[in-house]
Amino acid sequence: MRKTLFTLCFLAAGCLTALAEGAAQITFEKTTHNFGAFSENSPKVTCKFKFTNTGDSPLVIHQAIASCGCTVPVFPKEPIRPGEEGEVTVTYDGAGKFPGHFKKSISLRTNAKPEIVRLYIEGDMTPKD
Repeated sequence: MRKTLFTLCFLAAGCLTALAEGAAQITFEKTTHNFGAFSENSPKVTCKFKFTNTGDSPLVIHQAIASCGCTVPVFPKEPIRPGEEGEVTVTYDGAGKFPGHFKKSISLRTNAKPEIVRLYIEGDMTPKD
């Protein structure tokens, strides 16, 4: 009985500590970017997704996973303090891909609530001249 009571008190103290610390929260200016039309002659396009840590504790981006190998995300490796800004740079390389419309997603895994955030890019690559 004493062990059970001790365990419950220990868990309750841990939960209260976690609540008191707060949590990181990632807030993006936008989560979708449309490149519009661009030529297959210059198939590489890049955009930036700006965000702010609107939470109470440092924000850490653990992973950025693109839906295909033609899309490469670059994200800050250092923690972002509350109130600070950062950006995720996404490059789409359409070289060797068929011209036409595309839509890709980038999943960010963070320590924020919610833990997973999805960004989207899309555009229309037109055939070579």
